[in-house]
Amino acid sequence: MFLSIIAAINKNRGLGFQNKLLYWLPNDLKRFKALTTGHTVVMGRKTFESLPKGALPNRRNIVLTRQEICFEGTETFHTLEEALAHCASDEEVFIMGGATLYTEAMPQADRLYITEVDDDKAPADVFFPEINPEQWQEKSRECYPTDEKHLYSYCFVDYERR
Repeated sequence: MFLSIIAAINKNRGLGFQNKLLYWLPNDLKRFKALTTGHTVVMGRKTFESLPKGALPNRRNIVLTRQEICFEGTETFHTLEEALAHCASDEEVFIMGGATLYTEAMPQADRLYITEVDDDKAPADVFFPEINPEQWQEKSRECYPTDEKHLYSYCFVDYERR
């Protein structure tokens, strides 16, 4: 199995505030959809509950929760280890949040797909773990300026484990 992490973060590694994304970047959402469609996405319960329409279409949705609860269109597991044990050995699995799950998955991840937003002012109450350059090598970086749909400049940055 190939484990990838996908996230949008600001200069302070901020991910979200009050269980909402910090930024609305249409091109980031398009990239997320293009990368994850046809694959498995793993998320924590709060991340799932923040999705406006529930389970993401054309993806296998796995929700991690300690509760005995089921969500329509998803599979639920209590631990990341248990969820990954139910994934095929030849598939790419995407960790899509929240902060606790990112921290737990980071030591096992093979690739990071990070959108770096050029902002340090938005209040955040959850943060992405530090990307250690001794463990991660930047493979590509595509940067874009602000425009009529994007209030912040941003970069798509892909990392692979060294």
